[in-house]
Amino acid sequence: MMLSDLQNKDIINVFDGKKVGSIIDVSLDKEGKIIEMNVQRRRLFFFIGATVKIKWSQIDKIGKDVILVNVNT
Repeated sequence: MMLSDLQNKDIINVFDGKKVGSIIDVSLDKEGKIIEMNVQRRRLFFFIGATVKIKWSQIDKIGKDVILVNVNT
């Protein structure tokens, strides 16, 4: 799976059922495995949302259209 495939998916928090935002970058370890995703929160009007880091271990499921994460923010 390519990064662009992940960027096209909605990030949904299973903790509260809300959309978290969109993947803007990922952090890799020395072996090239993803260790965390940098997600930009949804925009409110003209204000850009903050960036949140989601660890790979917090991902519950990667589906066809969404990525389910378990983050208590």
